Amino acid sequence: MAELILYEHPLSPYAQKVKISLREKDVPFAARLPEGIGTGATGGGFAKANPRGEVPALIHGDVQIFDSTIILEYIEDVWPEPAMLPRAAAERARVRMIEDVMDTQFEAITWGLGELNFFRRAEGAQKDAMEAKARQQAEAFFGVLEGYLGDREWFNGGRFGWGDLSVVPYLNGAAGFGIRPAAGSRLAAWLDRANVRESVAQAQRESVASITGMNQVDQAVKAGLFKRQYRDHRLEWMMKTGGTDIVLKGLEAGNIRFTGPGT
Repeated sequence: MAELILYEHPLSPYAQKVKISLREKDVPFAARLPEGIGTGATGGGFAKANPRGEVPALIHGDVQIFDSTIILEYIEDVWPEPAMLPRAAAERARVRMIEDVMDTQFEAITWGLGELNFFRRAEGAQKDAMEAKARQQAEAFFGVLEGYLGDREWFNGGRFGWGDLSVVPYLNGAAGFGIRPAAGSRLAAWLDRANVRESVAQAQRESVASITGMNQVDQAVKAGLFKRQYRDHRLEWMMKTGGTDIVLKGLEAGNIRFTGPGT
């Protein structure tokens, strides 16, 4: 069987989704950190597999796939058991909508908190104000997620699956910044259940361990060695949360980039 290679970074919730799915299905894979990740000038097999220059990217023999959702769909097609998607069409659509909300809206909040705390894009009153807004935004999404969960044990329904692995990396990321679902809430109880699963726990351990390598990373940004990727939803978050000057300074300094080759 062809070797399965996953280009990833442990802090990436997009990559965590894929690792959780593979581990739930007991599919062996080799995790690799892309060459030059964060510089905007990645190379090797990763660059060939993903013109966006973002993790994750999956290589399976001659097959090269980027985008976490498309990768999850490929995994589901090649290794259908245990199924991560619900059986009913309406339920499949529901968990895919949950995934989209987390990928394109909630992700910007945790990413933005990383910009403030790891990359030190703002300090003092500006940082405090932006973090307060981030907390308000996250708590509003917790309410949305409570609605999606309802009285189900899992977002997927009767068993852990696609809907759950699409949420847990983001909520764990927010918890790392001290933002958690309210104690006693259905969402908090779900998060406790999800984190007990070894597939989730392992991804979380890897994520936490990688944070130690973030020391002085803000200096690398200031030196122009890192170019942070401002995808459209991340750029929107910065603009609406009080970070307009952060974007302008980053453009002037050349330490932010946008998606795609030549950017």
